[in-house]
Amino acid sequence: MSYSLMIHGGAGAIRAPERYEASLRHIVETGARMLADGANALDAVTRCVALLEDDPLFNAGRGAALNADDAAFCDASIMDGRDLSAGAVAGVRGVRNPVTLARLVMEKTPHVFMIGAGAEQLGAAHGIAFEEESYFVTPERVAQLARAKARDETSLDHAPNAHGKLGTVGAAARDRAGDLAAATSTGGLVNQMSGRVGDSPVIGAGVFADNASCAVSCTGVGEQFLRTSLARMTAVFVETRHMPADAAAKAAIAYLQRKVNGSGGLIVVDRDARLGAAYSTPGMLFASASDGAIRIGAA
Repeated sequence: MSYSLMIHGGAGAIRAPERYEASLRHIVETGARMLADGANALDAVTRCVALLEDDPLFNAGRGAALNADDAAFCDASIMDGRDLSAGAVAGVRGVRNPVTLARLVMEKTPHVFMIGAGAEQLGAAHGIAFEEESYFVTPERVAQLARAKARDETSLDHAPNAHGKLGTVGAAARDRAGDLAAATSTGGLVNQMSGRVGDSPVIGAGVFADNASCAVSCTGVGEQFLRTSLARMTAVFVETRHMPADAAAKAAIAYLQRKVNGSGGLIVVDRDARLGAAYSTPGMLFASASDGAIRIGAA
């Protein structure tokens, strides 16, 4: 059977998109090789998002956006379309790969969503990798936060007046067995209030996967995606209106704009291995692989 994979590195005003192409290509090719060799969708999206978290070009893990307290706190989520299993973490600090901690919540606890110190303690007990604060904080992020504080604003990392790297990362996949999975990870907003949580770790808002419909990962203004449950809405378009991935992605972004004048984008892999991406911002960073055909959409 066919396999398909999409990854994204944020939507917004993309400056110098060529900066991101090599990283996007490497990561999507890594996931594609896994799927071609028979790996399941859950393993593929976990690996792809972990690689995105490791790359300081993106706002997740290393190089995450800094909050108003000059700290990097991260959120992540993952969902398995086979049985709707899901795991999510929010407000974690020092976790090298928040997506692996989200998966740990899914697989090793009876819970779906854990936050802060409790989630960190779970990770430490199971050998999850941690890093010192200096690992996450980059000079570009420090300068970006200083500009945001000077303007007394909280902004998307990929807002038109922001500088530096782009936002939330994610992946969605269908494996050769026909199973779907999705994952999303973020460092949040630049200069956000301590304790703020967006859509990325919220099942149905920033991520969703169901073998009956599709796998979805979102990026954008988290509050708007939370208010519209956009990832789940996209799946409804596929399951009940029988839309292919591309049409469902476009319908979801149209809904986001109509209901809350929303800003952002999403990627979709549907149950038939079709791919879709849509955004209401000037551009979006994404890459896809479908049975060996690679496409880089850094524009």
